[in-house]
Amino acid sequence: MSQKPFVSAQEVAVRAGVSRSAVSRTFTPGASVSAETRRKVMEAAEALGYHVNHLARGLMRNESGIVCLIVSDMGTPYRSSLVRTLTQHLQDAGKIAMLVNTDRFDGSVDLALRQAIRYRADASIILSGMPDKSITELCLKNGQRLVLINRDDAQPGPFRINLDDGEAAGRVVTAFVRAGCRRLAFANSEAGTPSLMARERGFVAAARAVGLEVLVERYGPTNYDSGRVLAQRLLTRRERPDAVFCATDLLACGFLDAARHDFSISVPDQLCMSGFDDIEQASWSSYQLTTFAQPIDAIAREAVTWLGSDNIADPAGSLSVRLHADFVWRMSIRGG
Repeated sequence: MSQKPFVSAQEVAVRAGVSRSAVSRTFTPGASVSAETRRKVMEAAEALGYHVNHLARGLMRNESGIVCLIVSDMGTPYRSSLVRTLTQHLQDAGKIAMLVNTDRFDGSVDLALRQAIRYRADASIILSGMPDKSITELCLKNGQRLVLINRDDAQPGPFRINLDDGEAAGRVVTAFVRAGCRRLAFANSEAGTPSLMARERGFVAAARAVGLEVLVERYGPTNYDSGRVLAQRLLTRRERPDAVFCATDLLACGFLDAARHDFSISVPDQLCMSGFDDIEQASWSSYQLTTFAQPIDAIAREAVTWLGSDNIADPAGSLSVRLHADFVWRMSIRGG
């Protein structure tokens, strides 16, 4: 005989000897119910294995409590940290996270998102610049509240969270110049996301402001192996750079390993380096990478707070916040 999957509130009421509305009030925060009634209901619920159907309750209020996390590059240290922190903040707020992986370039992404919409997801958070902008349009078209992290979509309505990437890049130039570096390079992937390109533009502009040109090299996805290839390309040039700003820490780790092991270059004595993200590996003794700390907790807090508020952007416009990334000085730049 198969086990009955759900116990109804009416069954709890019968066992407790109270009304159906008393059961409802017992499980409704702030509702008025006597201590004796609460005791009877809780004992009956425990004996029967009763759990409140929050999804059904939410749908009666046109809310499900489900928030989609639309993610690319989930295997990278920064993205996994952001997903972990966001899910914790959502859980603390009584929300349920539903993950949609956008790393595949086929119809599965669109299908997964449409499935989430059928489950009546209240909102979506797009965690990176990679997913196609049509995903943003689909979320908005279906009435979802939408948070965009490190994106530049032009549609009105979403809440945007970005970092001061350009300003951070300027601080790297200052650090390199103080270390005596004059041949600067920027190592980037070919992902072309708004945050990566903002770092590139900010670095080039800040260098030119002090009379220095920047050698820019881009290659492949934003991962460790691309960092090694970028090192091969930049460090075999006749005028080899003496300072390199890598768009992310993962690129920087690959670049630094190639510089040391393939070219026997001493960091920071012969080459100064900086990354961005402050992933766990950046602090390892084998790297000791100077970098910028992504304010992951602040990003998650801003996103979840906005989703839980009534402060919605006017349909004709959007709300936004720009967060600060702290400079974390370690051993890969001289003169700290």
